[in-house]
Amino acid sequence: MSDGTADVRRLAHGVMLGAFAGPVVPDWLPTAYAQGLAGICLYGNNMAPGSDLADLARSVRRLDPTAVLALDEEGGDVTRLHAHAGSPHPGNAALGAHDDVAATRAVAAGIGAELARAGVWLDLAPSADINSDPRNPVIGTRSFGADPARVARHTAAYVEGLASQGVAASVKHFPGHGDTSADSHLGLPRVSVGAEVIRDRELVPFIAAADDAATIMTSHVLLEAFDDQEPATLSRAVLTGLLRDELGFGGVIVTDALDMAGASAEHGIGGAAVLALAAGADLLCLGPEHIESPGTLALAVDAVCRAVDSGDLPLDRLTEAAKRVDALRTTWSDLTVRDDADDVIAAARQASREIAAALVADAPSFAGPATVVRIDTGTNLAVGETRWGRLDLGGDVVDLTLEDLDRTPLLDGDVAIVVRRATSEPRAWNWIRRQLAANDRAVLVELGWPDPALDDLDHVVCTYGSAAVLTDALATTLRGDR
Repeated sequence: MSDGTADVRRLAHGVMLGAFAGPVVPDWLPTAYAQGLAGICLYGNNMAPGSDLADLARSVRRLDPTAVLALDEEGGDVTRLHAHAGSPHPGNAALGAHDDVAATRAVAAGIGAELARAGVWLDLAPSADINSDPRNPVIGTRSFGADPARVARHTAAYVEGLASQGVAASVKHFPGHGDTSADSHLGLPRVSVGAEVIRDRELVPFIAAADDAATIMTSHVLLEAFDDQEPATLSRAVLTGLLRDELGFGGVIVTDALDMAGASAEHGIGGAAVLALAAGADLLCLGPEHIESPGTLALAVDAVCRAVDSGDLPLDRLTEAAKRVDALRTTWSDLTVRDDADDVIAAARQASREIAAALVADAPSFAGPATVVRIDTGTNLAVGETRWGRLDLGGDVVDLTLEDLDRTPLLDGDVAIVVRRATSEPRAWNWIRRQLAANDRAVLVELGWPDPALDDLDHVVCTYGSAAVLTDALATTLRGDR
């Protein structure tokens, strides 16, 4: 191997945000760091019963404190630090519905303080997507709302809150994943609206945060107005033309996970890595590994090296990306836990409880113990397996799958029907409407983004998320503090 080839391999490693499977630091990671690996992102598959992701993060950081250590801790439905118990913080939809910028900043600061204690200095949050399609299966309650101005001010506040604790944000998913009805984990969503609509709607939050955000994360969404061939992650017109040249963003462009079908179904991991770099991305998020060896990392590094050797990827572009990542590491990796971290975390949790209580203050109350019926309509890969819908109303708790509904009779008495995205599954939606029509003591608890169809029903409570702090507050209200 020539020195030039060795240099290219080190540069290729230097733009990779790798991952590993399981709750234990793998044996290969020290070698990968020695080869120049930019950093590690932890995922849901790093969690295990009885394990603490914060402890794992600290173990990773000790291997190389200068490396990127990232987590997608959004609060609300998307939580890794609190996946077992449920998040003590409301997610974006609840924060947007409450619409107190200072409270959003305080909650983000609390999340930042918790991440800093775990040694994590890059939070792949917040989602700045405009939730313009209520059917969206992957954004929903991860969005601050459907109004661009509201989303913009809360996005900026969230970035400020994280930065106050020394944690960099990654504002996502550029240039917007809200106007889609498909999940980019599973396929390639397309947005057909014109360029001016995107500029006036989707781009508003990114413009508001561009000067302060250390990084911006791409979306695996094809925007026909800018590029009718490739998703944003792989599009030079979007990443270089729109984000760099038009919006003037000078920070690090991070890809969403390249293992997602929206990026790699057609090109493979290696092909997606090369195209993303050529488009203008700097740090390639490879997605969770599901094997013990770094297979995805090897595929991506080898593909980048071959592309440089063949001339398909200019060496200058790879060098530029690696330099941006190095600058990010120099600026943010010297992470220290602030002296007031305990106070910041306590204030954030208090603010979260107050927000949750305010959002459900108008919910009805039951006279006595009530039955809780939880209908599992599934979730998306971003949320993963987290605690949801645990209401303590003193009565029975009945868990139903979609298959159970056909053989489950309508229920009498005080009943709370708890569901995420009630209208997304016809079997669930039909059963819920029959139940509410037959029992005026039944209440529908919608944990997902409220579909406009809910407006036609009585006795509906919308929590704007399934975070533990929201469901705990609702349980208190439904019990009437008895």
